[in-house]
Amino acid sequence: MINRRTFTASLLAAVPATSLMGTSALAQSLRDITFVQPSPSAINSFPVFVAIGEGFFEEEGLNVTVEAINGSGAVLQALSAGQAHFGRPGPGPMIAAKTRGVDAVHIYNVAARSNFGIAVQQDSDIQSVEGLRGKVIGTGTADGAEVGFARNVMTGAGMTEGEDYEFLTVGDGGPATAAFLNGEIDAYSASTADTAILNQRGMAVRDITPAEFGRFFGNGIATMADTIANDRELVEAWSRAFAKGHAFALDDANREAVLKHLADGNPQEGEDKEFQSALFDAVRSKTIPSDDAPHLGWYPAEVWQEWEDALVAGGEIAAPLDDLSAVWTNEFAAIGAEAAGG
Repeated sequence: MINRRTFTASLLAAVPATSLMGTSALAQSLRDITFVQPSPSAINSFPVFVAIGEGFFEEEGLNVTVEAINGSGAVLQALSAGQAHFGRPGPGPMIAAKTRGVDAVHIYNVAARSNFGIAVQQDSDIQSVEGLRGKVIGTGTADGAEVGFARNVMTGAGMTEGEDYEFLTVGDGGPATAAFLNGEIDAYSASTADTAILNQRGMAVRDITPAEFGRFFGNGIATMADTIANDRELVEAWSRAFAKGHAFALDDANREAVLKHLADGNPQEGEDKEFQSALFDAVRSKTIPSDDAPHLGWYPAEVWQEWEDALVAGGEIAAPLDDLSAVWTNEFAAIGAEAAGG
């Protein structure tokens, strides 16, 4: 079962680059780095696992271990507590955390196209988000990126949480399926992977998210501002390896190798090869930037502004940040893109 609630913040998918080393002496020369992701899926973080499997991190002198924890809020807590060097939180939780003094910075736009949506059962009478008035929307976590995304969508439809609709944290995979079957939820705010898993489990769902919300990019790579200021070489090394992993995975000529690396990262996802392949295609498609983006990993400033406006309108933050640009940068994505060949 692919279900983030079955895992803890301890090591989920220990995929140390040392397993790829030819000698123990070489392994000892590498710097140990921890990456935290908000769910157990290797596919959702596919550039990391590909960069590990292809030795791109090793080439940069890094030995990367991956840990899965529960949602973007937990990822940001791990980063701010010094328990991880890099993570993959959503933009909404990033902005909200900034208001609480968490000085994290997004450095690479992984989900350049929205990888979230509000889904209902295939045979539901609900045809649009307006049909969710007075309804319950399930979420995988209490403070993950899927919550902020759904709140933005509902605010855009003129609805307020607690008055016009409610959120209910139900988990993902099996628990989400059960919540639908038991009538606990009328809709589910889900990532591309979550929706695919529900459909694969026989819980047919369809997306009712308005098309205009496709511009709201999703989770990206983040690190702490102190790390950028005091350990810039690490951030540049990470960025080069990550971008190489991303570019490698986008090339269909490398598909077999990519799927093997992802199965190594999460064997459960690799058990059903057909499902793994289809899920990878769905997630990968969301990482391809818009036509006006100069390179992979690039952030559009105007969408960050839209994210902040939506958070203010939805009451998730009290007021705009003094400096929204402090939450993100395109500098390191450009460094990565150059290393990956453009």
